[in-house]
Amino acid sequence: MAHETDDHAAHGHHIIPISTLMTVFIALLALTGITVGLSPFDLGMFEIPVALGLATAKATLVVMIFMALKYDNPVNTLTFSVGVLFVAVFLAFTLLDTAFRGDMDNVDPLTVDERERLNEQLQESDVDPEDLQVAPGDMQ
Repeated sequence: MAHETDDHAAHGHHIIPISTLMTVFIALLALTGITVGLSPFDLGMFEIPVALGLATAKATLVVMIFMALKYDNPVNTLTFSVGVLFVAVFLAFTLLDTAFRGDMDNVDPLTVDERERLNEQLQESDVDPEDLQVAPGDMQ
C-alpha cells in the first residue's frame, strides 16, 4: 500500500503558475491578431506556409502548456512529435502535388468550362460542316 502512495506522489499533476498561463494566453491572442491582420494581404506563394506556421505555433503553445505535455512523460512528447511529423510529411506531399498540377505538356491549360464554352462557340459559328470534312487526298 505504501508503494502505491509513493508511486502516486511521483506522478502527480504539475501545477502551472498563473503568470505562465497568462503569458501563453497573451501570446495566443497576439498570434491570432497577427493571423487576422495578415488576412487582407496577398502573400502569394507564402500564404499557406505563413498560415501553417502561425497555426503550428498556436497549437504548440496549447499542447505544451495548457495540456501540460511539457511536464508529462517524455514518451507522450515523443508520440505527439512523431504524429506532428507525419502530418507535416503528408501536408508537404499534398502541397507538392497541388503546386505542380498543370505543369505537364499534355495537360490542357483551359478549364473544363472554358473548353465547353469554346466548343459551343465553334458549333454556333457559320461554318458549313461540309467545309470541315477532310478528303483522303488532303492528308499528304
